Formats: sequence, structure tokens, C-alpha cells
Amino acid sequence: MDTDFDTKRAKAMELLKASGMRRSNYEPPLVSLLWKLGFSVPPPHFASFLGIMTFAGVSFGVVWGLAMWFLTWSGSGMDMHAAILVSAVSGLLFGTAMAGVYAYGRRKHKLPSWNEL
Repeated sequence: MDTDFDTKRAKAMELLKASGMRRSNYEPPLVSLLWKLGFSVPPPHFASFLGIMTFAGVSFGVVWGLAMWFLTWSGSGMDMHAAILVSAVSGLLFGTAMAGVYAYGRRKHKLPSWNEL
């Protein structure tokens, strides 16, 4: 990781900790894993709405869709195209909801944007 990102992340983590919210809310396990793997992703409260919506929506849609396919849909005779459509819509709804949750938290705690850190 580059030092500019590390500096911003450290400042963001200080602000998030001082806000009083739970650590699991501002440092979810998947984000921690991405940091350990060397990815430079901002904490969710500092990420863009579209970025969170895309990441959360795609990851949820794929994991949930595959689980549903193997656990129930394939055995019930559901068409694969319908399963993909349901998974995509579910991912879109989940991603939008998660992006909204983090945007609300950002406003509630009066956090600056990532670029302002």
C-alpha cells in the first residue's frame, strides 16, 4: 500500500473510532481482509455511494444467487435465466441499501469526504 493511503486510512479510523460507532460497523471483516491482501480501499463510510453499491451488490448477488441455486432453485426447476435475474435484482437492492446505510452514517457523524482527509 502507498503511504498516502495509509495516512488517510489512519486519520479515517481515528475519526470513526471517535464517533462512538462500533468497530464492526466501520471496519467490516471483508474490508479488513482486503486491507490485509494489499488492496487500497477506503473504510465504507468514506467510500463513494456508487462504489459501495456496486461492491456490495455484486458480491451479495453472486454469493446469494449461487447459494440459492444449489440449495433450492435448481431442485425446484427454476429457469437459470430467472435465477440470474432474481439474483441481480436482489444484489441491486442490497447494494443500494448498504450504500444508503453508510451514506446516512457519514452524514450523521459529520465525516469529511475521503479527499478531504
